[in-house]
Amino acid sequence: MSTGVIIAIVVAVVVVLVLIGVGLAVMNGRRRLKRRFGPEYERAVAEDDGRGAAERDLRARERRHDDLDIRELPSSARQRYARDWNSVQEHFVDRPAQAVREADELVTRLMGERGYPTAGYEQRVRDLSVEHGRTLEHYRAAHSVKARAGGGTATTEELRGAMVHYRALFDDLLTDGEPRRGGPT
Repeated sequence: MSTGVIIAIVVAVVVVLVLIGVGLAVMNGRRRLKRRFGPEYERAVAEDDGRGAAERDLRARERRHDDLDIRELPSSARQRYARDWNSVQEHFVDRPAQAVREADELVTRLMGERGYPTAGYEQRVRDLSVEHGRTLEHYRAAHSVKARAGGGTATTEELRGAMVHYRALFDDLLTDGEPRRGGPT
């Protein structure tokens, strides 16, 4: 075998190994994004111009999130928020639409205290998607009902559902994704 043939074979093998390495890196990155974002990954892929654009967007969300000062709440603040939530729930019986607005305000206040920027619903969704992607659909559904309630078109059953949806995100934010242990519900 000539030296030229050996070099060509070695170059071909190196190129194939590099391509395999790149493919594995892309697949690992995709798996990591799917794990981190949960259902939000598929939603981003469906809404963006292809998988590559969605993954670039999700990585940009991660970078923004890394720059935020997200913090856990002290026990006293968690207890205060739990009491506030119970108060909001009690208002539902007499004033369901107002209770839904209060739930939205409480969730937004909790986000702010945890360190999330609270200006603009769409940006809140993007910021929450990094750590709370599994409960983000709850937030979207609740926000949609809240918007309809403002126009007087949401039914009491939809408002009840919104409270359930807000509660899912509220719990996730309050406990930083950890299961709740005892305390007020």
